Amino acid sequence: MMVIDVPMLEEMRIAAVQRLLAQRHAEGHWVGELSGSALSTATAVCALELHRRESESSSASDLSMIDGLVGKGLAWLREYQNADGGWGDTIDSPSNISTTVLCWAALGIRRADRDLGEEVLSHCERWLTGRVGTLTPARLGRAICDAYGVDRTFSAPILTMCVLAGRFDDAEDAWEHVPSLPFELALVPHRWYHKIGLPVVSYALPALIAIGQARHYHRPTRNPLARLARHMAREKTLAALLPMQPASGGYLEAAPLTSFVVMSLVSIGQADHPVAKSGIRFLVNSARPDGCWPIDSNLATWTTTLAVGALSAGPAGGDSLSRKDQRAIAAWLLDQQHMQIHPYTHSPPGGWAWTDLSGGVPDGDDTPGVLLALWRFHRDEDDVERRARIFQAALDAVQWLLDLQNKDGGIPTFCPGWGKLPFDQSSPDLTAHTLRAWTVWRRAMPKALQPRLNRAMNAAIGFLVRSQKSDGTWVPLWFGNQGTTNLENPLYGTARVLLAAKCLARDADMKKRWEDSLSMARTWLLSAQNDDGGWGGDAGVTPTIEETALALEALAESVASIADGDLPSECQDLERAIVRGVRWLHRATAGGTRFPTSPIGLYFAKLWYSEKLYPVLFTVAALQRVSRLCSGTVSDTFSKSLGVQAT
Repeated sequence: MMVIDVPMLEEMRIAAVQRLLAQRHAEGHWVGELSGSALSTATAVCALELHRRESESSSASDLSMIDGLVGKGLAWLREYQNADGGWGDTIDSPSNISTTVLCWAALGIRRADRDLGEEVLSHCERWLTGRVGTLTPARLGRAICDAYGVDRTFSAPILTMCVLAGRFDDAEDAWEHVPSLPFELALVPHRWYHKIGLPVVSYALPALIAIGQARHYHRPTRNPLARLARHMAREKTLAALLPMQPASGGYLEAAPLTSFVVMSLVSIGQADHPVAKSGIRFLVNSARPDGCWPIDSNLATWTTTLAVGALSAGPAGGDSLSRKDQRAIAAWLLDQQHMQIHPYTHSPPGGWAWTDLSGGVPDGDDTPGVLLALWRFHRDEDDVERRARIFQAALDAVQWLLDLQNKDGGIPTFCPGWGKLPFDQSSPDLTAHTLRAWTVWRRAMPKALQPRLNRAMNAAIGFLVRSQKSDGTWVPLWFGNQGTTNLENPLYGTARVLLAAKCLARDADMKKRWEDSLSMARTWLLSAQNDDGGWGGDAGVTPTIEETALALEALAESVASIADGDLPSECQDLERAIVRGVRWLHRATAGGTRFPTSPIGLYFAKLWYSEKLYPVLFTVAALQRVSRLCSGTVSDTFSKSLGVQAT
């Protein structure tokens, strides 16, 4: 019998819970802190510098302030250059060609600056030539386009920035190597977008318009009909950027996307266009004191729902949050629900974005996250008016997710029916998250809606069964691992799907297939545990706090989904893995007091980030669930098998 040290477990759990509670914002929710990004910093520096040169309406003090931000940004890039001469997306990321090319472009934008450092540039160019060859527009253009394939969401912006920063000055055909973007298609009704095959993902329409216009302005298409069509579409598509831009000025609250739009507008003589000026305001406001920019402003809604889920998973049933705290968080979440058609994606009312800021867009991961949090508050709420408000919000959100579901049964991120590019396709982690949310709310929904919910849940399970890899894993969309072969994170995807183990298929055949899928997933998860007890993003990958905690949470939920009785041999294997994982987590977190981050988060087009709250959030969720098992709250048999009574 492997014995779990319950006093050690409880001491670690309480310490981690206290750390998580201490990270709350003054208003009661969680905000977190995203890592500084070399890619964001490079693009922001370029946009600010180009705007500073061309703006005729900015005051001298504003121009001086922008000049200072550019200087600090360049200094940050120089400080965090990797030893090999390149840059990764975070300071803990290996060098990659996209980020290194953007940093190379940014560092060359003020060649007269003596502090720029020729050694930094030469070191960077050695790294690039070692991977690309000669730094000609043709060679670089081919390398960048090859990296992204048919998806031009980032290849076109990266090469546009190279041209605008002066890196291709000696080439007469510099713009020829920037992929042309059909910005005139932005005038097509939104409901047709998924049919016409846009070369960018659904969230990149501002880039399609601005970069497409810049490319057309500097290198008009040779086809006379296309040239005429684009010329006629210039003013209308430029005007379309305004309603898409949020009050903050930052498209998606993202510095890279906003920067690409601003620098493109500047290049066509629109430095003082309202969109450009508002974008500059966003970049100025989102700059950090150390000179860098994060990949996005914050993940406040996402981290708050993760925190609620983690704190309510323990033996105390959520007592870590007082009734007053719960009501404050519930009210804050309800205030973030999008209740109008979104001007960006044309998403209907009812969903939630990842952030409380104006640049957020409702999506298929945060909406089920909020639904799960609201279920916990709704269950315990005794005030009739508050309970009614929560229910109405949940009803709207359940229907929103039903409308988002793709024909394959899976859940995409923003828009249903696109599916041609990876970031618009159905994703297992989002589908499992939605399945869990539908499951807890199903019985509370109006009877007229329940048949549709049943069909949707069965279809979602069908998608998960079909999308499982032959080794038993699921690959997620928004998380990866820099140490795996394909930069994927089957640990995250598999763990997130296993949290939906209690969700039942309505069809007998599908139920059997679902149970077999879950069994395969558990077997893989056990096999992926390292000899030291921790987990990485895949078997044999260096373990992290985030991934080990995710695995533990999934294993604990797997045990909880198995009825009491004689534990089968599989459960005994789960038991041993949990004990070893808890011990690893205790060492790695210094007993729940130390939480270094790892860049496992993926932003658009595989841009890496780490989040300050992820290791503590995932650790609390894992320890809370394991503690429930040990207390017998879920399974008396399991608690006895762990030797809890003997400790």
